[in-house]
Amino acid sequence: MKNRIKERREELGISQTELSECSGVARTVISQLENGSRKTVTSDTMIKLANSLKSSIGEIFLS
Repeated sequence: MKNRIKERREELGISQTELSECSGVARTVISQLENGSRKTVTSDTMIKLANSLKSSIGEIFLS
């Protein structure tokens, strides 16, 4: 699944660890999503990441 997690995270100037802490999503999951090794993501994870990245789900996961 193509996503904009890394791009948006870097725009906000936060690390994977910081995103993990504020979203409640494991840093390893964030890393896997960013590098494309994880192909599936739950709706709960999408919501947590989008909210923490101050974006909509569509902006992060459907662009």
